[in-house]
Amino acid sequence: MTSFLIAAFLLLILVLVLLLRPFFFFGLEQGTSRRQMNAAIYREELDKLEAERLSGVVEEVTYEQTHAEMRQRLFQDTEVADDLATVRSPKKTIVGVCIFVALLSIGFYFVLGEAPAVAEQKIQQPIDQESVEKMVNEFATKLEKEPDNLKGWAMLARSYRVLGRNQDAVNAYARAGSYVDSDPQLLADYADALASNTNGSFAGKPTQLINKALALDPNNLLALWLSGTAAFNAQNYSGAIQSWEKLAKQLPPNSDEARGIAESIAEARLKGKLPLAPTPNSVPMTSGKGISGTISIAPEVKSQLKSGDVLMVIARKPGERMPVAVLRAPLTTFPMSYLLDDTLSMSPNTLISGLSEVVVEVRISKTGMAMPEAGDLISMAKTVKVGSSNVQLLVDRVRP
Repeated sequence: MTSFLIAAFLLLILVLVLLLRPFFFFGLEQGTSRRQMNAAIYREELDKLEAERLSGVVEEVTYEQTHAEMRQRLFQDTEVADDLATVRSPKKTIVGVCIFVALLSIGFYFVLGEAPAVAEQKIQQPIDQESVEKMVNEFATKLEKEPDNLKGWAMLARSYRVLGRNQDAVNAYARAGSYVDSDPQLLADYADALASNTNGSFAGKPTQLINKALALDPNNLLALWLSGTAAFNAQNYSGAIQSWEKLAKQLPPNSDEARGIAESIAEARLKGKLPLAPTPNSVPMTSGKGISGTISIAPEVKSQLKSGDVLMVIARKPGERMPVAVLRAPLTTFPMSYLLDDTLSMSPNTLISGLSEVVVEVRISKTGMAMPEAGDLISMAKTVKVGSSNVQLLVDRVRP
């Protein structure tokens, strides 16, 4: 908006210069010519008078009297004041033209222009990554001159986190000092940045920061998530479930976040061989029909397998995201055999044997997390009837 106003102002100045040019140049030339013209006329008359005196047409007394009168008139008609009067005469006109053109331009703009649209367009213009990086770097340069601006360092740390510059974020949090100690959200974010720089390890300072954040705010969402993740990584599955269940109570039901936490809790129960969560209408688990088959891996993705990868065979009710049953197993030699039955069900209220068909897929996770992540190796999902055997699943793609 500011750029537009500057351009409009310069254009207005250009128009005024073009309109008023005759008043500045032509007027001055016109006044000067009139004085010169009067001087030339009087000079000619004086020459004629001199010629008449020499020829004896005019007597000496008459000549002197007439010559004096003409000199006096010459001085009066060629005063500099005449020029100034000529130059200053259009001043009011110039001012009037300026005001008129300015008011006319402003009036046309507000009647025919779209000032709010121009301002809104400027606001809605997306800021690209390069611009954000530049602003953050400028802010960092400014803070180097203000080392005691602890709030500023905390803000810079969060900006680095948004940009994915975790090491810079950790350094900035360290310089924020005591400002972070009283803010549970900053403490949790600091812990997350530290863990991200150590391949997800929460040992040491990250755990201390998480505990400090929960002491200040026991319901802090990020701190609860990190606390559960730290416990899960340490194979403290009951501790992970405790933190995640507290977190799940604060999430909107049926939201993607709630479903993701539910999957993580179910995975922790499964991995820790803990009983499923009791429900008021729980029914006894029954053994019955399931799905079995083999899993193969395509040669083009086989080279991406690494030690520690976790294989999961997931069955879902068609049209739903919540798994009905999940089989987790370490990688062995392909092809691998699998069996999904009621013993792997996620809830006693939804048994795989009670469904007519399910959607089955394979995911090989690099981190072992229940939530799908970019880089996971996956198969195409298949809809199969429950009770089917020899269902072939091929892992042949990478999750983007």
